[in-house]
Amino acid sequence: MKNKVDKLAKFLSTDLVEMILYVWGQWREQRLPLVVFLGLCLNLLIAPVVYAAADGTLERRSAWAIGVLGLVTLAVVVYLFMVVFQPERF
Repeated sequence: MKNKVDKLAKFLSTDLVEMILYVWGQWREQRLPLVVFLGLCLNLLIAPVVYAAADGTLERRSAWAIGVLGLVTLAVVVYLFMVVFQPERF
């Protein structure tokens, strides 16, 4: 682990390296914040596609809302699929 820190320290500031290592160590205990963050990052890719497909008839906020709604819908579908086919886990 020390070798990784040395390599990262060459390119990043010390505070950023400590933050990355802390997040890496805590992600197994606290998954919800990581999932929300990754969902928002994924929405960075989805919202411009929705906005472009609407030919400018939607506001940017509406495109973001549709992107979030699509991600939430996909998450619910995956969750329900897993509950139906693996009920013993829940």
